[in-house]
Amino acid sequence: MLRLPTILRKSFSMKTRQRLDYRNKIILAPMVRVGTLPMRLLALEMGADIVYTEELVDLKLIKSIRRPNPALGTVDFVDPSDGTIVFRTCAQETSRLVLQMGTSDAGRALAVGKLLQRDISGLDINMGCPKEFSIKGGMGAALLAVPDKAALILRTLCSGLDIPVTCKIRILPDVESTIDLVQKLAATGIAAIGIHARTSVERPQHAAHPEVLRAVAQAVDIPIIANGGSKNMHCYEDLRKFQLECGADSVMVARAAQINVSIFRPEGLLPMDELIEKYLRLCVDYDNAPHNSKYCVQSILRELQETPRGKRFLQCQTLQQICEIWELGDYCRRRQRELKTMGNSGRAEVEPPEALAKRQKLEEAATAIADEYAGVICRNMPFLRSTYPSDNHLPKTQLYVHAGKAGKSPPAYETQQCDKLFRSICTFDGQRFSSSFWEKNKKQAEQGAALVALLHLGQLEAEVLRDNGSLLN
Repeated sequence: MLRLPTILRKSFSMKTRQRLDYRNKIILAPMVRVGTLPMRLLALEMGADIVYTEELVDLKLIKSIRRPNPALGTVDFVDPSDGTIVFRTCAQETSRLVLQMGTSDAGRALAVGKLLQRDISGLDINMGCPKEFSIKGGMGAALLAVPDKAALILRTLCSGLDIPVTCKIRILPDVESTIDLVQKLAATGIAAIGIHARTSVERPQHAAHPEVLRAVAQAVDIPIIANGGSKNMHCYEDLRKFQLECGADSVMVARAAQINVSIFRPEGLLPMDELIEKYLRLCVDYDNAPHNSKYCVQSILRELQETPRGKRFLQCQTLQQICEIWELGDYCRRRQRELKTMGNSGRAEVEPPEALAKRQKLEEAATAIADEYAGVICRNMPFLRSTYPSDNHLPKTQLYVHAGKAGKSPPAYETQQCDKLFRSICTFDGQRFSSSFWEKNKKQAEQGAALVALLHLGQLEAEVLRDNGSLLN
């Protein structure tokens, strides 16, 4: 059997991959903190044809390392400086995935595109974001003011990549200027252009301008993707209605999908709790960051965050705690054990070089103290404030009360600081206790040390602590 050289096989595979078609599509728009892997997969399940990532800045991507993750079945782009996931994707979405990049430099954008193109089916350049961060960096809507530079970026990408390139803009103050800009950008070879039907200074409360998009659509041959209609989108039919109003080839949905991603279902919206449960299962399956998962659930709950259940949810700090509220606690525990067995390290075990040096310093400090007394009893136990209903239930309080009842001297604490990390040693009844989990301040470090003492003394149950995320090993 004839075998092509590796480099030729890769090139052949990318060039024979079915090219993404942007016509007559319903699309999940790029949304910061929303367009991560679980939400993208859920949007596809609900009926979206194409999904965009959140905007990812080229400077962050170019420093990342591509790392397959067999345990999760994903490809991860990892920041080597702190071990965080910059971008995570999987085979289920590859053929319908577009990554949106924030950039102000054609050469850098091309380098990132080459790094990513085997794992995505399209690359979109953000030319419409009006946020200060993007503008100051010369990205987003700042590029609307320098159309020659915007065109250079797109032309460089179109000529240098094997996947289709698009951009997303906002309309300009008048129709003629908008048409001129779109024609200039279309001439670079891009496959489609997304247009938000508001200007850079307008916000969601302002009315959209579908008539501008209609005029643009009649003036160019490439597909126009209409965006900006979420204010009046409440069901699937509203998506198509906005598309028709704009005379666009496709429609892109942001805020309406953030609130209820089942808006992509022609059959109708799903109940909120069913939607959250589906989303949380995907978060567990793909080891999504707890803070990101929480943000997306908050977007779905909206005013229901003020209910008793909503207030309990707002206190959550771990994915396990969030899952418990929707009766997925057992599922979360089981899957996390399975994934760990399969080799997924999880965020609690991430240890970049800088963090390793800090840990070694902490351990040296702890060892120096421990040499003068008995050995330090250590467990990996973070202090999670949300698991304690009042100050009377905090670990330090519990240990102090236990000491009084037992007629022992109160516990004493010695805390070491290394840069911005803290670790404490609790001395009680001739023994020393410490949590190996680094805390962000002295008070939390002392609580963690007290927690280890309470567990060792039999005042707390290990299973309960594992269930609420307070005992990692």
